[in-house]
Amino acid sequence: MSYQAEKQLVRDFYAALDAAPPDRINDTLTRVMAADALWRGFHPFGELIGPDAMADTFWTPLRQSLTRMQRRQDIFFAGRNEMDGFASTWVVSMGHLMGLFDLPWLGIAPTGKMVFLRYCEFNRVADGKIVETAMYFDIPHLMMQAGLNPFPPQTAAHLVQPGPLTHDGLLFDDAPEAEGQATLAAINAMIGDLGTWQLGLPLEEELARTWHDDMIWWGPAGIGATYTIERYAKQHSAPFRAAFKDRSKTTHIARLAEGAYGGFFGWPNFTALHTGGFMGMPASDKRGEMRVIDIYRRDGDKLAENWIFIDLLHFWKGLGVDILDRMARVPRT
Repeated sequence: MSYQAEKQLVRDFYAALDAAPPDRINDTLTRVMAADALWRGFHPFGELIGPDAMADTFWTPLRQSLTRMQRRQDIFFAGRNEMDGFASTWVVSMGHLMGLFDLPWLGIAPTGKMVFLRYCEFNRVADGKIVETAMYFDIPHLMMQAGLNPFPPQTAAHLVQPGPLTHDGLLFDDAPEAEGQATLAAINAMIGDLGTWQLGLPLEEELARTWHDDMIWWGPAGIGATYTIERYAKQHSAPFRAAFKDRSKTTHIARLAEGAYGGFFGWPNFTALHTGGFMGMPASDKRGEMRVIDIYRRDGDKLAENWIFIDLLHFWKGLGVDILDRMARVPRT
């Protein structure tokens, strides 16, 4: 099974988009995207329809603020979507958009220095056009680079996150189909164990069923990155599970893999009631929505690395805390 046409379309799109001046972004998007293409982005953007809305609301303001932008990809792959019976083809790109933070963006004061916006993008390609996109990005990570502290001290490490240990994440050529099937099987085994946090095993034993002991969990700003099963359990997984109850069933819009890489996204992935303590915040009687992208690297029959994008701004706003508005009114330290 070849994904070369879809991959080349997205690669050409990125080259044109990254080279286009801000006042020509609308034209660039219109050439590649369907007129009614659906774009999903993290708060405050939400769902946008059509190239003009994407350009005017997201891409043009971002490019005006982060000048001399470079796309620094770490992972690139394609595959058929398990969620629709492997009918649709998606192309996935993950990395950083790096630029000089020269003008305000979303009320965040510029620094005049280089900043990195972590991103991951799923593009559904059909009939030679991009017809659907999920582009998730870590705005709190950019805030922290700009000297703001949007959350209480996090449990794991704050880093500009590197790509895969193996430096083989850019699958411009198609990988053997059996490798992608093995990766998808490993991801599905992990999802099956995760369930609703009721497998019945001690947490570290549960994790060891599907993760290597030296796993790395590259979490979003506000939570952070953590290394090894023992530290991941201590620094994120156990506190996270303890802070929620009544978790809904997990749902995904797309889940796919190619070679040793795979991932998924939902809108939302799940909902849960916050009983208190997550990221130092108080309990709420409202259900919180977790909009998440997860990208994985498989090594053998287990998972080795995981890059996570969580719309924490949307999650907390739904529980009554507008982090973006609060940070836009705080002077940079």
